[in-house]
Amino acid sequence: MKINAALASRVRSIGRGFAVTAGAGLAAGIAATGYGLWEKNQFGVRHESLAILPAGHAPFRVLHLSDIHFVPGQDTKAAWLQSLADLKPDLVVNTGDNLSHQHAIDPLLEALRPLLEVPGVFVPGSNDYFAPSFKNPASYLFGPSIKRPKPVELDWPKLRSGFGMAGWVDLTNRTQSLVLNGLRFDFSGVDDPHLNREKYAGWPRGTVNQDAKDHLRVAVIHAPYQRVLDHFTNDRADLLLAGHTHGGQICIPGYGALVANCDLPTWRAKGLNNWESNGRTTPVNVSGGIGTSRYAPVRIACRPEAVLLTLTAREETGAA
Repeated sequence: MKINAALASRVRSIGRGFAVTAGAGLAAGIAATGYGLWEKNQFGVRHESLAILPAGHAPFRVLHLSDIHFVPGQDTKAAWLQSLADLKPDLVVNTGDNLSHQHAIDPLLEALRPLLEVPGVFVPGSNDYFAPSFKNPASYLFGPSIKRPKPVELDWPKLRSGFGMAGWVDLTNRTQSLVLNGLRFDFSGVDDPHLNREKYAGWPRGTVNQDAKDHLRVAVIHAPYQRVLDHFTNDRADLLLAGHTHGGQICIPGYGALVANCDLPTWRAKGLNNWESNGRTTPVNVSGGIGTSRYAPVRIACRPEAVLLTLTAREETGAA
């Protein structure tokens, strides 16, 4: 009888321990979710500098936008996007995933209206073609996302037209040269590698003797898969700009991203780094992104960002 009483007491004690542990875990989960909901609206600008312009050229400011994932009613995000015009960029580069809702195009274009007055280039991401679908928020831990059967199509032609009517250049599997602030920029872009849609168009060719003049080769992509980074590095790009990763979106302080949603090493999921391939090296800036899927609206230790990349002149060589 005493043994049974002792056993019952032990069982009750273990049960209380499980209850306390479960309660603590639930409380921690609620707190993390609350923090993540707050952090997703803590928008900021990451400032980078890169000396890649031909010697003697004045600094050139590139505003890199990616993964806005706009949803109607996101007034805080819209106001912040409008305020980015105060940075006075010389060029806007948009690396895709602008949408997260079927009715987001008009409010997004309004939010970007001040920036649409600046020269710009763009490529699409998968969430410019298809609306996100509900899924287990933890599924991102198990590998890159996949396109769902029968996805809801978004009106990408309307968004592309809105960008194009403002003067932004569509680089979807195509090239374009622009002369900006007296320097020729040769752009080459691809459709979203996450959907295996990329096709390489090479680089623009100028008029006779134009290729001998100063110019900068810039590759613009959405998802920074290694095969694409290798291609453009081998093809002598001077700069690569990409997004897609959300910087990991849910990161561990002091460690960083757990996933990159592609085959990019997680320590490269956000930031300006050098990519090496076959003895060549090209700087690549991966944006941590501005938004999230509307079905996973949290960020932890990975605040939303635009990137202002100031290009400066290389040092003179051969000086006495």
